[in-house]
Amino acid sequence: MEKKSTADPGSTPTKIVDLSTLRGLYGKHPALQTIVRSLAQERKSPARLFLSGLAGSAPALLFAELADRLTQVPTFLLVCNDEESAGYLQSDLVALMGGEEQVFFLPSLYRRGIRYGQSDAANEVLRSEIADRLRGGGVPPRIIVTYAAALPEGFADQAEYEAGHIDIALGEEYERKSLRERLWSLGFEETDYVYMPGQFAVRGSLIDIYSYAQDLPVRIDFLGDEVETISFFDPESQLSGETMERVRILAPIDSKSKSKSTSLLELLPAEAVVYLPSHSFFPSTLRTVYEMPPVHPEDNIFHTLEEMQARLIEPETVMAQLEHFSLLTGGVDLREQSQWREIAFREQPEPLFHKKMDLLAETLSDYQHQSFATMIMSDQESQLGRLHRLLAEREQPVHFVPLRPTLHGGFIDHEIKLCLLTDHSIFERYHGYRLKSDRIRKRSSALTLQDIRGFEYGDYVVHSDYGVAQFGGLCQIEQNGEEREAVRLNFKGGDSLYVSINALSRISKYKSKDVEEAPQLNKLGSGAWDRLKDKTKKKVKEIARDLIKLYAQRLKMKGFAFSPDTYLQQELEASFMYEDTPDQEKATEEVKADMESPVPMDRLVCGDVGFGKTEIAVRAAFKACADSKQVAVMVPTTVLAYQHYHTFKKRLKDFPVRVDYLNAARQGRERTQLLKDLAEGKIDILIGTHSLAGKGVKFKDLGLLIIDEEQKFGVAVKEKIRKMRAEVDTLTMTATPIPRTLQFSLMGARDLSNILTPPPNRHPVRTDHTTYSPEVLADAINAELARDGQVFVINNRIRTIESVAEDIRKAVPGVRIGVGHGQMPPKELEKVLTGFVSQEYDVLLATSVVENGIDVPNANTIIVNEAQRFGLSDLHQLRGRVGRGDRQAYCILLTPPADALTDTAKRRLESIVSFAELGSGIQIAMQDLDIRGAGNLLGSEQSGFIADLGYETYKQVLEEAVRELKDEEFADLFPVEEEPVEQAESPSPSDKKGHRRSYVTDTSIDTDVAAYFPQTYVPGDEERMRLYRELNGIQRKRDLLDFYDRMVDRFGPMPREGEELLHVVELRLLAQRCGVERVLLKRGLLKLTLVRDLHSPYYRSPIFSHILQAAAQWGEDLRFKEEKGDRSISVRGVETLRQATTILERLSGLTA
Repeated sequence: MEKKSTADPGSTPTKIVDLSTLRGLYGKHPALQTIVRSLAQERKSPARLFLSGLAGSAPALLFAELADRLTQVPTFLLVCNDEESAGYLQSDLVALMGGEEQVFFLPSLYRRGIRYGQSDAANEVLRSEIADRLRGGGVPPRIIVTYAAALPEGFADQAEYEAGHIDIALGEEYERKSLRERLWSLGFEETDYVYMPGQFAVRGSLIDIYSYAQDLPVRIDFLGDEVETISFFDPESQLSGETMERVRILAPIDSKSKSKSTSLLELLPAEAVVYLPSHSFFPSTLRTVYEMPPVHPEDNIFHTLEEMQARLIEPETVMAQLEHFSLLTGGVDLREQSQWREIAFREQPEPLFHKKMDLLAETLSDYQHQSFATMIMSDQESQLGRLHRLLAEREQPVHFVPLRPTLHGGFIDHEIKLCLLTDHSIFERYHGYRLKSDRIRKRSSALTLQDIRGFEYGDYVVHSDYGVAQFGGLCQIEQNGEEREAVRLNFKGGDSLYVSINALSRISKYKSKDVEEAPQLNKLGSGAWDRLKDKTKKKVKEIARDLIKLYAQRLKMKGFAFSPDTYLQQELEASFMYEDTPDQEKATEEVKADMESPVPMDRLVCGDVGFGKTEIAVRAAFKACADSKQVAVMVPTTVLAYQHYHTFKKRLKDFPVRVDYLNAARQGRERTQLLKDLAEGKIDILIGTHSLAGKGVKFKDLGLLIIDEEQKFGVAVKEKIRKMRAEVDTLTMTATPIPRTLQFSLMGARDLSNILTPPPNRHPVRTDHTTYSPEVLADAINAELARDGQVFVINNRIRTIESVAEDIRKAVPGVRIGVGHGQMPPKELEKVLTGFVSQEYDVLLATSVVENGIDVPNANTIIVNEAQRFGLSDLHQLRGRVGRGDRQAYCILLTPPADALTDTAKRRLESIVSFAELGSGIQIAMQDLDIRGAGNLLGSEQSGFIADLGYETYKQVLEEAVRELKDEEFADLFPVEEEPVEQAESPSPSDKKGHRRSYVTDTSIDTDVAAYFPQTYVPGDEERMRLYRELNGIQRKRDLLDFYDRMVDRFGPMPREGEELLHVVELRLLAQRCGVERVLLKRGLLKLTLVRDLHSPYYRSPIFSHILQAAAQWGEDLRFKEEKGDRSISVRGVETLRQATTILERLSGLTA
C-alpha cells in the first residue's frame, strides 16, 4: 500500500511506504532466522536464548515476525520493566500487526500500581478479557504485553471464575426475570443507561450489559424469552455496532476475589514463549514490587503491607514458574551465561540530532554511502513532506524513504544495513501511546459531560420570550383528555409556565444551580424582559456596526503583501516541538494567506493556554522578518513580556533574527541604545507592554503588530493601537476561547481562527485526588524539587492562604515560597510572579490568579486545595498550567474526606481524574467561559448583557442585529447571500426556481395530538429532555430519519406517541420552508399563520404565489383570511399531523 505524499504541490512527491515494507526488510535478518530455527526444533527442555544488541523498536519488529512465523507457539508473553515501556511496545506491535486483534495489554488491576490501592474498572476489563481467553472463553491472545509490577498480581481461581460468568447465545431461551436477578447477585448495578463496566439496564425487550470480558458493552434483544440479536454498542452514542452469535458476561471477579489467586503464568499454555528485558535484574524488580509498603493507608484499600502482599504472588514462585517456559532475554548474569545461547544483533539506538538539519543531512549521506537503506518515520504526512523539502533543497540534496505510521524508537542495524529514524526524535518531540483502558475511561466519562450539558432540577434557564426562570423538571399534564409532557419553569413570585416539548428551542441553560451568585429571576407579564432585549439589541448593533465599518475600511486599503514562504520558514516550522493540530495548521495557513494579500490583516486567534497560539505568532513574526520588516509584540504585563521574549528567543536562536524586549525595568542608557537600534532597523522583533505605543518608540519599518490578550489593555492604549493597526498587518491573540457559535454570528465582521484542539502527544497530566494533609504536600513538593522543578499551589481563599503557607514551610523546611492573590497591589503581585518565572521561588502559593496566562515551563506540579469548590472548567484551566514541556506533569486535587463531598463534586473530581487530557470535549460545559469569551470579543460592557440575558439568548439577539445590518445599512458590502432554504430531498418544480431565502427562523407548533416519549419507552427525565432538545435542533429531514433509526436501535420499536412527535418535527421543517410562523392543530382545525411582517420579501416570493394559487383552487374547506395584520389559512377536518403535512405539501408544491 503506497501513497504519494501530498504535502506540497511544489515538492517532488516521494512515495510514502507503510510498515509492511519495513517488516519485509527486517524479516530477512539472519539473527531472526536463527531464533525461528531454534524455537521450532523439537527439544527436551525449554529454550534459553540471550538476544544481545537489540535497540529502539527492534523488539517489536522481532516479535511481530516471530508471531507470524512460529504458528506452533500459541502465545508470546513480553514482560517489560515498567508500564511506559510496555505501553510503547504494545503500541508498536499494534501498528506492525495491523490492529488490536492479536496484541493484548495486561495492566495492573490498580490505578498507578498496587501500592496505591485504588482498583480501576478499565484495567480490570483488560485483565479479565485476557484471563477469559486463556481459560477457553475465546481465541487465546497471540501476544500479551505486560510489565514487572503487573505480572505478580493474581487472578481469581477457577471455581470463582466458573461461578462468575454467564454464557448467552442466539436462539436460546432465558427467563428475563431470573437473568436480571443473576446479574444482581453477580454484583452488577442496574441503571437507566449503561456507561461503565459492571452496569446493566433493562428497557422493554432490550437488556444492555457492560461485562468485564470485552471492552465494549453488549445489547441483547429478546423476542419473548428467546435471544433475537446480540450486538456490541458504543457507550458514548449508545448505538449498536457489530453483531455476534454468542457472548460471555463476566462479573468483576478479580477485584472482589477472596482467594490467594492464580498466576498469569499458570494460565499460559505450556508451549508459550516468554521475553524479559533482563533476566538477571528481574528477581530484584519483583522483590521491590512485593516489599514496597502501601501509600496513604487512609485512602488505600490495603492498610498494611501484609494485606497488600496477600494479593501478590511471591517473587520466588514467579521465577520458579518462569523456568517452565522457553525464555528470551536481553540481559543475563555473567555467571550464568553458559546456560544461554547468545544470538547477536548488531544494532545501536538512533543518534540524537537536537533539531539540527545539517547533522541529519550529514548522517543520512554517510549511511547512504555505506549502502544503508535510510528511512524516516512519522505519523503525519505533512511532516514527512516538510522534511523531504528541507533535505531536498540543500546544495547537496539528500533523499530518504518516508514511512508512516511511526514506531517509538529508531535504530541502526549494521547486519541488514538499515538506518531507521523517527521524526519525533529528530525534533525532540514527545511521542505518546494509547491503551484500550484509556478508551474505556473516556467512554465512561461521557456521562459526566452529558450531566453538565443537561438540565437538572433547580438549574437556571432562560426562556427567550419570558426571561430567566428555574427549571422545574418534566411533568405530565392532561389536555382534552390526552396525556402530554411539558417542561415546568418557575418564575419570580411563584408563577409557573408549562412549555410544550415542541418549543424547547426557546429554552437554554443559563447557569447551573451550583453558582455562587444566583441570577435575578424574571416576573411573568412585566415587560421588563422585552425591554432588556431591545436595549441589548441597540447596543449590540452599535458594536457590530463599528466592527463592520472597520472591516469595510480595511478592504479598501492597500497594505504590504508579504512574499511566499522561504526555505528558512519551512525549517522553522518543521522544528516545532509538537505536531501541529489540524486547527493550528489551518490558523497558520490563514495568517500567512492574510499576510501575503495586499489588504492589511486583522485576524484574531483564539485558543486555550498551551494550544499553540504563540507558535503561530512566532511563525508570522519570522515571515515578516524574512521580508526585512520589523515586528512589534504587545502584551498586557511585564511577566508576559519577559516570557514571550524567552519563547521567541529560544525558537529563533538558530535563525538570523534579533529579538529584544522593552519594559519599565529597562531604563537609562540601555533603553536609549535599544530605541536607537530600533529606529535604525537593527532590532527585528521587539516585545513589550503598552509602552510600545508610547512616545519615543519609533520603528524603522514596522510590518506586523502582534497583540496578546488585547482585552486586558486600557481604553487609551487601545485607541493608540487602533491608529497603529490601520495600515499594518495585525494579529491578535486571546486565551479565552471565543465560542464557535459566536464566530459564525460575526462572519464578515472579524476574521477569526479558533484553535479548539490541544496538541497531540503532549504528556497527559497525571491527576490524583486525595485528602489534604501536610504529608501529601511534602511528598509532592519534594518529588518536584528533586528534579529541579517548581510547584504551583492553588488555594482560593485568601483568609486561609497564610496557614497553608505555614503547613508547607513545616512540611518542607527551607523551601522558598512566593504568595500571590488578587487583593495585593498589582506591582507587588507582578514582582512575585516574575520572581517565580525567573526561578527565585520553588513554590507559588496563589489564588486562581495563575489562570491568567502565566506560563512556567519549569513548573510541572500543581496542587489544588479544596478542589471541590472549583467548577470542571476551572479545574481544567488550572491543570493546563502544567505539562507544557517534555516532562511528566502532575496535578493533585486535595479535598476533605469523601463522605463530606456532594455527589456532584465527587463525579466532577472523578471525571477530571479519569480524563488525563480533556481536549475539547469539556468546552461544551463552559458557560462562564462563553460569557468571558464573548465579552472579550465585543467589549467588556457586553459581558453584563450576556450575564442578564444568558448566552444563548444573547447570541440570538446578536445574530438578528448582524443580519439586519447586513440587509439594511451594509447591503452593498454584502451582496445578497441569502440563507439557503433547506432543499427538499426530491426538489419539486417550484424548488428549482431557487428561492434561496429562509423567511422564518422558527415555527411554533401547537397541537392537542399526544406526541411525546412515554417514560416506559425512554426512562429517566434527563435522557428524555436531552432527546427532546436534540429533536428541537434538527433542521434536515435526513437527520430526522437518522434520529428515528437511532431511537429504534437504542429503545426498540417506537410507540404511537413517539412517532407523532417525529411528525411534529417533520411538519415544523416543512412549515419553516413555506414561510409559516405558527401551526395550530386542535379539534380537527388546522390553522397556518404566515409571515407577520407584511413588507417581507416573502410576499413577493415564488413560494407565496404557489400557495395563493393552490388555495384559490382548493374548495370551501379552506379559508384564507387576514385580521389584525395576521394572514392565515385554515382547513377543517384535519385529525393527524401526517394529514396536516400532506395539506401543506399540496399548498406549497414542496415535499416534506
